[in-house]
Amino acid sequence: MKSTDRAAAVRKGEDLAPERLEAFLREALPELVGPMEIRQFPSGFSNLTYLLRFTNRDLVLRRPPIGTKAATAHDMQREYNVLQALRPHYDVCPQPLLYTEDAGIVGSPFYVMERIRGIILRKHLPEDLQLSPRDCHTLCHRFVEAFSRLHQIDCSSADLESLGKPQGYVERQVKGWSQRYRNARTEDAPGFEDVMDWLSARQPSDINRPSVVHNDFRFDNLVLAPDDPLRIIGVLDWELATIGDPLMDLGNSLAYWIQADDPEEFQLLRLMPTHLDGMLTRREIVNAYGNISGCDIADFDYYFCFGLFRLAVIAQQIYYRYHHGQTRDERFKTLIFAVHVLEKAAQRVMAEGFY
Repeated sequence: MKSTDRAAAVRKGEDLAPERLEAFLREALPELVGPMEIRQFPSGFSNLTYLLRFTNRDLVLRRPPIGTKAATAHDMQREYNVLQALRPHYDVCPQPLLYTEDAGIVGSPFYVMERIRGIILRKHLPEDLQLSPRDCHTLCHRFVEAFSRLHQIDCSSADLESLGKPQGYVERQVKGWSQRYRNARTEDAPGFEDVMDWLSARQPSDINRPSVVHNDFRFDNLVLAPDDPLRIIGVLDWELATIGDPLMDLGNSLAYWIQADDPEEFQLLRLMPTHLDGMLTRREIVNAYGNISGCDIADFDYYFCFGLFRLAVIAQQIYYRYHHGQTRDERFKTLIFAVHVLEKAAQRVMAEGFY
């Protein structure tokens, strides 16, 4: 099926050293058969993701981006440990296979996991995939169900408790992302000081039942079954996962959720087909989540505002690398536009509430 996510040629400047890598893999995984082919998954703005294809097995390699500034945001060992801890509790989590700190192999630490072959929804639907309004409605509800199922996992086991410290989670998030923005701000970036002040002054209290939070749960990190594109078979990109407030997780996700009636400048930020007829609105997503999880969603404006601000910080950090010549990826050039749009969106939430 053409709509399954496909890898492409490796981008210039992001090559791996094939001889060293292949020797390492064959020693660690002696069952591999045939020559190794390296391809790169072209989407995504953070960690670099490669397809390693052998005759009998496909693997996925994850490594930090070239020219990383915020090194702690690309901790390969932590991401690998998250997969190891979570896999027994959440069957759509990929199976991790191996990790190494040896930067002499590909130029940085990296880990390898199983490949989950399926459909990943990007900005536009693949040509051979059609979703009716009813399909879109069903898929949105399954999105909410999978999200809620993650948040309902019992974190009391030792392996999961080690993923994070829930006490003071919101406070650390606001302080941490505020500092990251100030560190990454360029002269053409907006100030965001009013948004940071608003978030700092209105922080909710710690919740009684913290949960595993993905922090990047969205359609283009979900793998759908090739024979049933309404069935979720994989959840990818766990680099930001921790233990914390599930409503913060939901707010982070909905910052990416561009719906059909959003302003034109907001539509330009759309990365997923959340505007299609039948897709739930942000408000409907939150209501559905509240019904399934039992969480109090009355003050969701705070969480949505934080999600918009956090997304702006991520965009600004990536733009910083481009602005200072640390990456040649031309996709990053226009991210400064997104930062300005997101500031306006956050200010609208401050003035009018969740929309």
